Amino acid sequence: MADVRVKICGLTRPGDMEMVAGAGASYAGLVFFGKSPRNVTPEVARDLALEAPVGLAKVGLMVNPTDEFLDEVMRLVPLDMVQLHGAETPERVAEVRARWGLPVMKAVGVGAVEDLEKLAVYQKVADQILVDAKPPKGADLPGGNGLAFDWKLIAGRRWSRPWMLAGGLTPENVGLAVAMTGTAQVDVSSGVESAPGIKDAGKVRAFVEAAKGAEAAPRL
Repeated sequence: MADVRVKICGLTRPGDMEMVAGAGASYAGLVFFGKSPRNVTPEVARDLALEAPVGLAKVGLMVNPTDEFLDEVMRLVPLDMVQLHGAETPERVAEVRARWGLPVMKAVGVGAVEDLEKLAVYQKVADQILVDAKPPKGADLPGGNGLAFDWKLIAGRRWSRPWMLAGGLTPENVGLAVAMTGTAQVDVSSGVESAPGIKDAGKVRAFVEAAKGAEAAPRL
């Protein structure tokens, strides 16, 4: 059995934190991005975060956040990690990490082999790397589009920082994704929903079970 850590992203409703923790997830994501159907206000996020059981890491997903917005979120919401999912430069990632004192996960979209160069750059400044599917041109959302990328692009590759696989994962394909890439962490949002922003408890349990039950490729 693979020792895979699971992140369920885009929680929106009371009870979601207990539900994903009970299913065996390690991370819970809160989305602060107005265009997303999973967007929550800092006030709502605070209430959700306060429901999180001990041991469930609360991750705040933001897209090109200003200092003022980060200040507001940090003042209200007891986060454990910041996820930067926009066009933040390596310098900005380092600045956010230093100024607010929380670990930072940087999302990098992958669609072709040349995109892997960005991963090597961001691993120098971020605490974790989220390897996600590159959004299609003109997409409103930088993530959460339910799209996968060619996992063979990263099969057998390793980085100096912990990394997480995202993009189009579902209970049906996460086992294959773990087996092909050897990832120790996976992130899902739309793949465990009954409607945009509404997490389905059965799908969440099935996803976690499939991820943890996968036969991971050897980590070289």
